[in-house]
This record gives sequence, C-alpha cells and structure tokens, in this order.
Amino acid sequence: MRLKSFSAIGVVALAALSLTACDASTTAQDPEPAEGAATASAIPAPASVATACSPDLKVGLVTINLQALFFNQINTGAQAIADTAGVDLQIVSANDDPLAQITAVEQFITQGKDAIIILPIDTEGILPAIEAASDAEIPVVVVDGIVDSNAIASAVGTANAESSQKLAEYLAASTDARGEIGIVSALNSTIQLARQKGFIDQAIADSFTEGTIVDGKNVQETAQSASENLLTANPDMAFAFATGEPALIGLAAAVETQDAGDRVSVVGWDLSEAAVAGLEAGWLKAIVQQNTFEFGYEGMNAAINAACGEPTEDFVPIATQIVTPENFSDFLYYLER
Repeated sequence: MRLKSFSAIGVVALAALSLTACDASTTAQDPEPAEGAATASAIPAPASVATACSPDLKVGLVTINLQALFFNQINTGAQAIADTAGVDLQIVSANDDPLAQITAVEQFITQGKDAIIILPIDTEGILPAIEAASDAEIPVVVVDGIVDSNAIASAVGTANAESSQKLAEYLAASTDARGEIGIVSALNSTIQLARQKGFIDQAIADSFTEGTIVDGKNVQETAQSASENLLTANPDMAFAFATGEPALIGLAAAVETQDAGDRVSVVGWDLSEAAVAGLEAGWLKAIVQQNTFEFGYEGMNAAINAACGEPTEDFVPIATQIVTPENFSDFLYYLER
C-alpha cells in the first residue's frame, strides 16, 4: 500500500481542511471516559494519504443522507483526502432511498469512475450493483456497512456490537438501578440492528430487561414520533437506548417535549447538538462516539489504492470512545460538518 506521510505542517493544514471541506482494532475503546484516546480535543488529522497513480483519478461516493452529521463528516474526511491526493471526488446522497443508491452506483459505472465508495442502506439489495461494478473492473469500498461479497475491495467499519456491549457495561456500572430498557432503533439498518443486539444481550446479562422496540427508520422526525409513543406508552420505563444519531436526536426531542429527563436515563450512539444538551442536563448518561472523519479518510485511502492496483486491507477498523457528561467537551469537534 503506497501511503504518503504528513509533516507537522501538513497535519495542521489537513486538520483545518477537515473543518471546512464538505461536498453537498475491531475492539472498542475501554469505557472509562478519562483514559486513552478519549481525551482528544481536535479533529484527528489522517496519519497518511494514499498516493494517486494518475492525475485524472475519479472516485464516486454514495452516501445515505446529508441530514446526519455522521454522514457529512465522512464526506468531509473523504474530500480532505481527495483534495490532498489530487483525486476528483463526486458525492451523491440517496436521501435514505436504497433504490437511489443502486441508481447512483449504476451511473458511476456508466461514467467510468476509477473506484466507488458506498455507505449501504440495504446491504442485500445493493449486492447486484456492487457486483456490476466489479464486473466493470471498478473496485468498491464499503464504509459503515456489513456486505457479504467477494466483489468488495475493502470495508471500513466499527465493531458495532462490541461497542454497544461496552455501552451497556458502562450503564450497568454507573447505577445500581435496574429495569426495562426501551429501544429506539432503525430496523432497516443492518449496522443498527447489530448495535441493538450487542447492547441488549449485555444489558440482559447485567440484569436489565428488554423493553419495547420502536422503529425510527434512521430519520429524525420518524424517530421523534416513535420515541414520543414509546415514552407515552411506558410511563414507568426508567431506561432507553438509541441505536444511531437520528434515533438519539429523535429520542432527545421526545424527552424534552415530555419533560421526561427526571424519570428516564438514556444512552445511545453519536454526538450531536441534541446529545450535548442531554449530557449537560444529565439525563443522557453516555454515548458511543465513532471517529467519523476516520471513516472518510480510510475509505478514500482504500479507494485510491484499489483504483491504482495497490494492496488493500479486507477490513479497516475504526475505534470508538465512550462520551459522558464528564468528558463531552473533549469531543465537541464532532459537531463540525
């Protein structure tokens, strides 16, 4: 794998770019909030950038939506690498539509992209499009998705189940109380189903009870409505878990609307303005935070290397941290798009 290391000046410059550029160990970190990488206070710059083998290299990226900070930050990371490497990057949002992702991949194939990056919504439904790209000798890199196909050049992802397990362990250690845990999920997301299972399995092992599961469909407004129904139907529910950024933002809105912060303790995934407000108020106890920019960095590096015939890793793990009311100020750079 050909990689270009940064000088100190280059790291600072790319970190600054990460704040502004935006188009449109498989094992989680230890949950103790004061330790390790969890003390970072600025967007981590990439350690390296793949070397483009041609000045005309073109890469297409198909994302899920441009609503969530998570996806925007992946775009920012990918764009930063592309700009530094001199690669033309085109980003297309599917607006939560799996069929639009298939269409975007087909268009990228027709346009003759040198590599394609996909954040899949439907990990089964996208398979024919991935295989069509492979047949056209266009390498595909999957980011934040579990796709079972030999046609993939590389996958970049988080240990989702294990990170949720760590979150459940943190919740159990933080309180002597036990009870039913309501869940705001996204049943159309393979990734979030893995998070849901990892969390619930560990929570049950720690003497919590699995409660009602509602489907936010990975859309903030839908998640808020589902969360309001969850809180209304379960007035004695003491705990809730949100599987992703839209789910947590929707749940946060419902907690505030129903003034439920004094009766429910919440944990979930991905920092946002709403999550920060919950951490400050105290009803949000902890979240799993992924290095979102790293998804973009590593996805783009893999795409460049694959397009140039360089070796790629089958799986590139992205670390997570547990963010709490005590340490969230160290992670506010994740509010940048």
